[in-house]
Amino acid sequence: MVAGPDSETAAPQSRGRGGLRASHADREQVIGTLKTAFVQGRLTEDELGERAGQVYASRTYAELAGVTADLPAEHAGARSPRDPWRATKIAWRIEYSVLLPGIVSLLLLKGPGKTGADVIIMPTVVYLLFWILGASLMIASRSAKRPIAPAGGTGDGTAGR
Repeated sequence: MVAGPDSETAAPQSRGRGGLRASHADREQVIGTLKTAFVQGRLTEDELGERAGQVYASRTYAELAGVTADLPAEHAGARSPRDPWRATKIAWRIEYSVLLPGIVSLLLLKGPGKTGADVIIMPTVVYLLFWILGASLMIASRSAKRPIAPAGGTGDGTAGR
């Protein structure tokens, strides 16, 4: 079974990423997919060795995708690719949790007549409010992504029979 360009493959590939350089972790993920396919009987030992050599010679996502193009992702146990925006999301979280509350605190402290207590209490309250709001948003977004199984059951309606 040969996968076409629009089909889902076991390699860490998404549209537009084929020309990007693959990391060592990406290669290891594809090796894991090949091992799974070998255990499932989809590859012989010789094919496994040959494809492993191709994986380590591959430089881009497109080359990695070619190694596993004939292995369906749903049967190969492939994991989803890493989020390419992960570093950007982390940077925004740092900016939100450190820089933005500091700027808001400075703006609130602007003007005459501020005491030493104001200089300590105002930033503390602002940081606390930002962090509580940020943590609440993160918890809410995680629970929205992962539905919770029914309490006391196995999720299949048998209730632990």
